[in-house]
Amino acid sequence: MFGHLAGERRVAVSLDHLWAGWRSAYVSSFEAAGTDPAECVFCAIGTSGEPDTARGVLWQSDLVMAVLNAYPYSPGHLLVMPLRHVSDLEELTSDEHSAMWAAVKDAAASLKRAYSPDGLNLGANIGRAAGAGIPAHLHVHVVPRWSGDTNFMTSVAGARVLPEPLETTWARLSAAWR
Repeated sequence: MFGHLAGERRVAVSLDHLWAGWRSAYVSSFEAAGTDPAECVFCAIGTSGEPDTARGVLWQSDLVMAVLNAYPYSPGHLLVMPLRHVSDLEELTSDEHSAMWAAVKDAAASLKRAYSPDGLNLGANIGRAAGAGIPAHLHVHVVPRWSGDTNFMTSVAGARVLPEPLETTWARLSAAWR
């Protein structure tokens, strides 16, 4: 299995890279933003304190918020994050930590009510090397998944097909939240 057994034949596995150029302008626009909260898109989104379709804010408390991903991997793709500008889990206060994971739980339940997915992906990419597009502001992805939801468009064209506009996603999830 690991290539250390006598007589084992090693098989080379190629890794194909899919191009997602539709994200490059968005991600690169935050490269220089660094750690300054005044330049953070997530800090700007969380300023009003109210749910809002224009900003994609689905739910917000005094510590955390849930927002639609502007470039979703699938319909319903949510981001849950602290309002305070922090980049690592260790920087969260105990109250922020509890509130964020409670909101992740609520996001998962809302996605199940609104979309009936076959499963969910939960994940946090902490740091640019881990794949974070906006590494300066901690966020958790909550992504609904369906059996067979990868299709030829992603593989062949490097594009995702989303069956509904973000406004529709917001309305469905807003109705299902708690």
